[in-house]
Amino acid sequence: MVPFQALQAYGVAVDAVCPGKKAGDVCRTAIQQSCGHQTYEEWRGHNFKLNASFDEIELENYDALVIPGGRAPEYLAANGSVVDLVRKFSESGKIIASICHGQLILAAADYLKGRKCTSYQSLGPVLVDAGASWVQPQTLADCVVDGNLITGTTYHGHSEYIRHLVKALGGSIIGSRKRILFLCGDYMEDYEIAVPFQSLEVLECHVDAVCPNKIAGDICPTVVHDFEGDQTYSEKPGHNFKLTANFQDIDASTYDALVIPGGRAPEYLQLNPKVIALVKQFMDSGKPIASICLGHQILSAAGVLKGKKCTAYPTVKLNVVLSGATWLEPDPIDRCFTDGNLVTGATWQGHPEFISQFMALLGISVVF
Repeated sequence: MVPFQALQAYGVAVDAVCPGKKAGDVCRTAIQQSCGHQTYEEWRGHNFKLNASFDEIELENYDALVIPGGRAPEYLAANGSVVDLVRKFSESGKIIASICHGQLILAAADYLKGRKCTSYQSLGPVLVDAGASWVQPQTLADCVVDGNLITGTTYHGHSEYIRHLVKALGGSIIGSRKRILFLCGDYMEDYEIAVPFQSLEVLECHVDAVCPNKIAGDICPTVVHDFEGDQTYSEKPGHNFKLTANFQDIDASTYDALVIPGGRAPEYLQLNPKVIALVKQFMDSGKPIASICLGHQILSAAGVLKGKKCTAYPTVKLNVVLSGATWLEPDPIDRCFTDGNLVTGATWQGHPEFISQFMALLGISVVF
């Protein structure tokens, strides 16, 4: 999801396909994470909705191919149609970016002979057998570029991985080097921290994540909020997110903007006087603030929404209205709004627009 939504936020048209499925169908995703055992653990992640049909793909309409990791490449590498598509991209000389276990598909397409590449470390032996010039990853964030081939180790390296892809596509980042602060808490929404955080790192911003009563290196567990046909969203455990700075040491004057993810964290963060004081500092200074989903509970508690126009997840409408703001219906659910220095969104489905509007306030753009 991070490469998919980040590229859209930068103005790139992105299609996601799966063999045997069509636009509107869903692919299940997985949370893969190291929990101290000899290998990673896995559990269910978000549902990812495809926006194009595999059988209708025409090579000439695309400038690059991106292959995510996870367990999907294990069986996609055995699919003749997938392997044929990769070979066509290879023969065309177009950009191919692949991460984690995605390199299994490249190996099946006989694409890696003599090419430098990295991947999740357990793939080393098979990639060597496929003729690759294997680059042993030193960290889970390592990436390698060899001509038109970009490979990454795991999602920890998304920021560098996507930046390489943007530059390979001819993109130039304008107005970067901003300092952005993320206000985090236990059980914030997985995508709502990971996607904006890494998308802004791609843009060469300095991004910090803090949480009250925690320090740099501490973990915030996240949750997966999804829409699966029930009357409200479902919740599953997400990735663990590592904080980058100490909350107690934060000086708001040293940052250019604030981002507030949703999830369940805002329910209790709104009760913390230090959190409220920090939010008021950003709003009083007129600096950009971006809040999504349930993050507005904090804005409402801080009394900074009066006279503002904003949207949010529909269950937060009462908070927004009672705080003196003008409610803007999130219809469709991925719609986002900017009012002055405030960007608001309803759910993680709106990340491309949410991030794009936030970029505009920051004076950052990607030009192709």
